[in-house]
Amino acid sequence: MKLELRDITKRFGSLVANDSINLTVESGQIHALLGENGAGKSTLMNVLFGLYTPEEGQILLDDEEVTFSGPGEAMAAGIGMVHQHFMLVPVFTVAENVILGHEPTKAGGVLDLGAARKLVRDLGQKFGFDIDPDALVADLPVGVQQRVEIIKALSRNAKILVLDEPTAVLTPQETDELMEIMRELAKSGTSIVFITHKLREVKAVADTITIIRHGKVVGEASPDASTHELATMMVGHDIQLIVDKADREPGEVALEVDNLTVFDVNNQKVLDDVSFDVRNGEILAIAGVQGNGQTELVEALVGLANKVKGEIKLYGEPIQSASVKKILDAGVGYIPEDRKIDGLVGDFSIAENLMLDRSNGKPFVGGFFTIDTKFRDQFARERIEEFDIRTQSEKTLAGRLSGGNQQKVVVARELSRDLKLLLASQPTRGVDVGSIEFIHERIVAVRDAGLPVVIVSTELDEVLALADRIAVMYKGRIVDIVPGKTERAKLGQLMAGVQE
Repeated sequence: MKLELRDITKRFGSLVANDSINLTVESGQIHALLGENGAGKSTLMNVLFGLYTPEEGQILLDDEEVTFSGPGEAMAAGIGMVHQHFMLVPVFTVAENVILGHEPTKAGGVLDLGAARKLVRDLGQKFGFDIDPDALVADLPVGVQQRVEIIKALSRNAKILVLDEPTAVLTPQETDELMEIMRELAKSGTSIVFITHKLREVKAVADTITIIRHGKVVGEASPDASTHELATMMVGHDIQLIVDKADREPGEVALEVDNLTVFDVNNQKVLDDVSFDVRNGEILAIAGVQGNGQTELVEALVGLANKVKGEIKLYGEPIQSASVKKILDAGVGYIPEDRKIDGLVGDFSIAENLMLDRSNGKPFVGGFFTIDTKFRDQFARERIEEFDIRTQSEKTLAGRLSGGNQQKVVVARELSRDLKLLLASQPTRGVDVGSIEFIHERIVAVRDAGLPVVIVSTELDEVLALADRIAVMYKGRIVDIVPGKTERAKLGQLMAGVQE
């Protein structure tokens, strides 16, 4: 089925999320929609799927104009969408999830689970999915859950399949398998719209690429275009993708973690007997698919975990029982994985956010416990210039900044401490390519200044770009610690829990 979007415009108040966008996807084509976070990619596909109504424009399927008042109508017309966050019911089986909303019945309206199982097996056999129809979704790895989502869309006879950031939670091997599935679907005549910001994957699987920036189509490219060309089109200016990181010998051990175990509120282990060390002048990257204990590890290191066993030492001093404030005051810079929840106060100004956790004395607080606003604002203006925070004033509310500039405020605050250790969790999540380049440079500068750095990232490209050593986590344990130049395939095996 051929898809054509003509002059699609979608507004949210004064924000123009999609500005007269034109897009054509031929039958059996893998068409990548490439752009930074917030460029308007998902909004455009939500218009196609009937979740949003455009103010202007047309949707055509095989040259016939259609309008959708909701996802049900879009699905009936042959459009399927696999969202970035899966829409499955964990306590249902694969078969039950696949037929949800269009259940086959026997005489008398009785649910026909046998027909549902057969549907899953038939589609699995056709497209090379090996999935047990009776398996509970909650028990399946995320890569298999994604295949269930695809089968669910295909079970409704989807002729156009939209995949929204489909590799966000996959290992490299699962990503390669998904790309092979996409190729097989395209061969069968299914048209695929592949939404992503990952250049390597676009080049590997797309037939053609449309680049969106600030809600507008800024160009089309073939997969033969270089990553540099694609990145420049995404950002709008020349950009350096490779971090300049010189080889250096690390110094003394700065952070020691021994037999660290963390329990959740139900007294279940979420971190299991983790041990490692980090040296001065070294970046240790914690790699793994999201949800394998990385968040709990960082929380334990910064004093946020409730029930902890084991030992954490910073330059020989135990800190596992210290408060968050004492750990930060000891020189630990902490970039949290969710800037909006844990990193910033959106209703505070940039200047106020830059002095968070520093309100207990000079230079920010003077006599009679009053804030020295002159010093605070000057400090903020200097950080705004140093960290290239795009804003009109230090008085701008942090919540009104773009995601990349919000992250720069967090990075600026943490790197302007008298650092002894930097903990950076998902330091570039949800930021544009230009901000990624800038943040990477600043992290490497901390390492080159002889300080220890721990980064946690689910982006393997980021891990490989920054790490001197890589600790790979799987189900709450470190399965191995390997050199920073370890091959991607080897890291993918470790991320899936496979050890040689």
